[in-house]
Amino acid sequence: MALMQTPICDFGVPAANFSLLGVDGKDWTLSDCKGENGLLVMFICNHCPYVKAIHERLVRDALELKSLGINSVAIMSNDPSDYPSDSFENMKKIANEWQLPFPYLIDETQQIAKAYGAVCTPDFFGYNNRLELQYRGRLDASEKKPAVAGSKRELFEAMKQIAKTGKGPQEQLASMGCSIKWTSEEN
Repeated sequence: MALMQTPICDFGVPAANFSLLGVDGKDWTLSDCKGENGLLVMFICNHCPYVKAIHERLVRDALELKSLGINSVAIMSNDPSDYPSDSFENMKKIANEWQLPFPYLIDETQQIAKAYGAVCTPDFFGYNNRLELQYRGRLDASEKKPAVAGSKRELFEAMKQIAKTGKGPQEQLASMGCSIKWTSEEN
């Protein structure tokens, strides 16, 4: 498990288009996922302790963001041949167990993770209604520990700001997590 941190936000970069299979059996595109006020694209997986620690908060925040016109989508780009817990069948189990309120998609070729520049799980990309990048930061300060009562909901507050103004906060702290498990170590 290599610990990685995300780069700083490159404001205005357009979201990369995709067409990926979801655990619901549907092929999802970028336009299918977009909300009226924006989109949160999350790179997650099943086995990462950083992702496991935030499942409940991801579900809570995605539901609240939906009411603000921001939709969410999760993409799993790890190589399941080395990490069987990240298989498509296990993705279906996780989606059901956590009742994920957003599409959970598999990026079998890893081309979408590369197009976004994703480096770890979780890796968050917050877009405005023009699908321009406005947030590339962390969920909150908890890392892989339970959130402390009253801790700032950094991702949620940033996306709320994006829903209202179309712009993300200038101050953003990098997300951290397990490196994406690439099919080859070239990356």
